[in-house]
Amino acid sequence: MLGHLSPTQIIAAGLRPPPDLSTSLAATQAAWRFYANDAVTLPTLAGPLIDAARASVAAGACDGTSHLLVALDWSPLHYGGHAARADRVALNNRKDLGYELLTALAISDRDGSPLAPVCLELRAADGTHSTRAAALLSDDASQLDTLAPVMAHVAGLGLSPPGQTPVFVIDREADSVAHFRAWDAAGHRFIVRADDRPRVVHQGVTRPLGEVADLLSRRRAGGGGAAFADVGEVSFEGRPARQFVAETAVVLQRPARTHRVDKQTGKAVHKNVAGEPLSLRLIVSEVRDDRGNVLARWLLLTNLPPSAAPAATIALWYYWRWRIESYHKLLKGAGQQVEHWQQETAAALARRLLVAAMACVVVWRLARDERPQAAELRGVLVRLSGRQMKRGANARGFTEPALLAGLGVLIPMLVLLEHHDLDHLRALARDVLPDLHPPPTRTRGKRA
Repeated sequence: MLGHLSPTQIIAAGLRPPPDLSTSLAATQAAWRFYANDAVTLPTLAGPLIDAARASVAAGACDGTSHLLVALDWSPLHYGGHAARADRVALNNRKDLGYELLTALAISDRDGSPLAPVCLELRAADGTHSTRAAALLSDDASQLDTLAPVMAHVAGLGLSPPGQTPVFVIDREADSVAHFRAWDAAGHRFIVRADDRPRVVHQGVTRPLGEVADLLSRRRAGGGGAAFADVGEVSFEGRPARQFVAETAVVLQRPARTHRVDKQTGKAVHKNVAGEPLSLRLIVSEVRDDRGNVLARWLLLTNLPPSAAPAATIALWYYWRWRIESYHKLLKGAGQQVEHWQQETAAALARRLLVAAMACVVVWRLARDERPQAAELRGVLVRLSGRQMKRGANARGFTEPALLAGLGVLIPMLVLLEHHDLDHLRALARDVLPDLHPPPTRTRGKRA
């Protein structure tokens, strides 16, 4: 993991080796053998991540009367220029080759802090490499069909506060009535951003979901009741705005429409599948400027009862879903540069992804540590990173990528000082590099 706490630039050959290894070649060979070792299973590597999430929940990262949030999202890993990788799959088109990463990220319901990835799946041509099983999983399921087993796996980890279940938060690609029914029947709690067009039953009338949200907005504009509640100030595209939330009950009665691709013909096969009516809560979240103009609107469907979370809380939990996008960004950039890794198989790549994930967990823990010593260390790491930070009353003074880069300097430095005396290093620098390390200047004090 030390190598992933010492990120490199895109043009670098690989991880920066820890200084306690004799040569960079030895470090590279050791890492390469580790990632290529079939005896190192993904469930084993995921163990420390799950333990980290469990410890954070036990330490109070989640409200004891509420739920653990788990964001689910996919991220394509593009490896178009790596012909040696024979197990790549087509992503956006036949020429766009790589792997599809599915992550389940545990998030605190207190402040939205990311805790740890608790499940990882990497889809490749030979199947799906998953932390749920040591063996390779078949790739017969559709993208959305893979979510139910992941939900069941995460729920079975026992990470939530006692007596509670995880709440899975997913973006609009999961807006599927068939999957809503299946997840609800399995006892899974979910929050999904919905599209405007699907039709629902609202107050006995079947209408598009977007029209239901419009009715709530017109009620507010026409004075027919305070449908929307002002839940506070937010930032929208760098400008101050306010968030308003309303909710109503809807029923999904429409049949599901499946979309499957026949592997022999390559053609899409559609089929209508009837199902039982499903009652859900519709949470409408609007961001408005100081004149009341709507800048953005989100339609959220959830099967959480009102007693579990009010509408404002549901909207806030969905807002925290962006943490998983930041996590994928941390992997793809910030020195990790996952799409430039040289592993030649999805199995080796998945192992390295889990090691890199643990480095991210270390950074997240430091970011939310409220002790004065932690704040001082964050300042040191930002200085070591050489990165410029935003300043101001509300600025944190650090970013996770900056902390990751700073740790990449601090850890090798600390290991180096275990083997070399600091005064001796200073003397060497003064003797050999006098211009680089000039002696400190002295100033005369003024007489009174």
